[in-house]
Amino acid sequence: MINYQSDQKIEKRKNMRGGNGEVTLVHYFEKENFHTNVRLCTRLEIPPGAGIGQHIHDNEEEIYIITRGECMICEDGCEKKAAAGDAILTGSGSSHSVKNTGQEILEITAVIIVQQP
Repeated sequence: MINYQSDQKIEKRKNMRGGNGEVTLVHYFEKENFHTNVRLCTRLEIPPGAGIGQHIHDNEEEIYIITRGECMICEDGCEKKAAAGDAILTGSGSSHSVKNTGQEILEITAVIIVQQP
């Protein structure tokens, strides 16, 4: 299945999960496209100074692959810098947030997988 860029759904969220600014979500695929428990497969575009607030992933795991820019990731209260080429895995009750600390748009590919009961 190819989901051409021109067909991908674009969504804008202000103050996503309590974060600052507006985040653009470009949905590569919708959860209905999968034959497994993938809830999200999206490119996040976060402008400088904006971010996604602290939130918990219960019964699911989230993968962030940073493809452009740099950011601060706060995972379970511990802040760490991350940049293009880095990957982050969180879930199973862990919490995290992300803030663009750079001068360019931060792009992250995000995949959320729901755990089987």
